[in-house]
Amino acid sequence: MLLKPRVKSCCSGLRTSTADAQSHHLYAMSVPAAAPDVREELRSRLVTISGGVYEMGTRKSTHAEDLDSPFRKVRVDDFLISPVAVTNADYARFVKATGYRTVAEREGWSFVFQLFLGDLKRYPQHPPGLPWWRRVAGASWCAPEGPGSSWRERADHPAVHLCWYDALAYATWAGQRLAREAEWEFAARGGLKRKKFPWGNKLVPSSGHAMNVWQGSFPYENTCEDGFIGTAPVKSFSPNGYGLYNMTGNVWEWVSDFYGSRPPPSRIPEGNPTGPTDGYARIQRGGSFLCHVSYCDRYHVHSRTPSEPDNSASNTGFRVAADL
Repeated sequence: MLLKPRVKSCCSGLRTSTADAQSHHLYAMSVPAAAPDVREELRSRLVTISGGVYEMGTRKSTHAEDLDSPFRKVRVDDFLISPVAVTNADYARFVKATGYRTVAEREGWSFVFQLFLGDLKRYPQHPPGLPWWRRVAGASWCAPEGPGSSWRERADHPAVHLCWYDALAYATWAGQRLAREAEWEFAARGGLKRKKFPWGNKLVPSSGHAMNVWQGSFPYENTCEDGFIGTAPVKSFSPNGYGLYNMTGNVWEWVSDFYGSRPPPSRIPEGNPTGPTDGYARIQRGGSFLCHVSYCDRYHVHSRTPSEPDNSASNTGFRVAADL
């Protein structure tokens, strides 16, 4: 049986009913708050970003459906953001404190990339046109490749197989939130203007690989020239100008915004935009270790992709933000 994706994106999941979506949302919002000292400690990890006006997006989209062009002026206020994605150790702490079970755990499966599996005949289900993604029973954040695998050897790697609702649950517990898309891009740019990456315009700068993406022939051979075949520890590579790590590559990161049409550019900067007021698909940012020019070259600071909020896969995580 093939799995029908809802929206065109780098990896898509099964359709859920509106009732399921409401149930997931209510469950995520119902987690108990962390103790005040825990919230204070978690907040102390965040980096202060001084806001300002910048040009969001790019001159011309590589993928028209991403709606990341043309440039438009945006103003964001000061805010806080995590220098790293939420790690497996972080998520394990949250789960231990709350008993929360992710959507993948409650539904009993998630998508795993084919190179991390053995005999693919054991995993025949995949989305149409995306045979490198296989539905694996029992795959979740704590068992990234399914039964027999564990997060414990990857405590400092980003937690994956987390859908938007799972990210919302953690942020709710921590007294934080997901970054707004405009905040995320402002932070990812690290103070640089009209650059493709947090360090400049070259995919591989003269100093060597600067992010965890695919090298080789996708989807069959990853030569691992950057040192990693799957996720990398969250503090791999050099941080950007704001001290933030892996804002491109490694794992897709959920932001708070709905996916949808965007207002036309204006001379007057759009102040603190929050995206469409309603919708279903949410936005992921930054690309992942699977991005490659031949398949999904969405590893730029302006790159974005829509994804269903219940969708999880082995390259999907998040980082948190907060109001200043």
